[in-house]
Amino acid sequence: MNEPARKARVAGFALFTLLLTAVFVALGVWQLQRRTAKHALIAALTERLAASPTALPPSAQWTALNPARDEFRRVSFTATYAALPDAMVYSSGSAVRKDASGPGTWAFLPARLPSGETVVIDAGFVENTMQDRGVQDRAVKKLVTGQPIELTGYLRFPEAPGWLTPAENRDKRLWFVRDHLGIASALGWGAVAPFYIDLEQPAPANGIPRPGPLEVNLKDDHLQYAVTWFTLAGAVLIVFAVWARGRRQS
Repeated sequence: MNEPARKARVAGFALFTLLLTAVFVALGVWQLQRRTAKHALIAALTERLAASPTALPPSAQWTALNPARDEFRRVSFTATYAALPDAMVYSSGSAVRKDASGPGTWAFLPARLPSGETVVIDAGFVENTMQDRGVQDRAVKKLVTGQPIELTGYLRFPEAPGWLTPAENRDKRLWFVRDHLGIASALGWGAVAPFYIDLEQPAPANGIPRPGPLEVNLKDDHLQYAVTWFTLAGAVLIVFAVWARGRRQS
């Protein structure tokens, strides 16, 4: 191979190496940025989950609430479960409830505040791998007494379905995403708060549905991923250096 062609080949490979290295370094930096953001999120959620419960914000403030600032805020309030059809949301396990690590459903019920507004309550976990609607009905029927009850829980916001989320089963009133607004519309619950309440307490005497405290359990593998990307960047440079040295010697 003549000298101009050899130099062009080396220059081309060098350019490719620099581009690939830049991509790997950028991915590593991105993972470090995500790690910083994840640590800030964990710190914020840990603080909110450990805080004493406050009063439920009045309805005039609901439109100002947002997940970034208000998700997982602990609140206490009085409400009465409405005599309306409940919904079940399938779960293969929870990232914030260690006592709900297996398959089952979350029991979603509407409850009316003394001021007349309706708030949706995730009343807790029902272990029911066969999704028997009769089992679920018996689990939640005792909650609807017509009497007000003091509830403590966490503000949560609706989830958006993904591409692979199954469609709801209206006959079983079974959903596969915690979209309480869509559930309320489908089951005729009327206008509901833009958030729902992940119930912490009280629990029924037999523990079904099973509410409970939440805890932060978010995966934090970003440093490992960052080291991997930086290592690949270094490996690419070493490979190029070895190849270029061999070309010079030949």
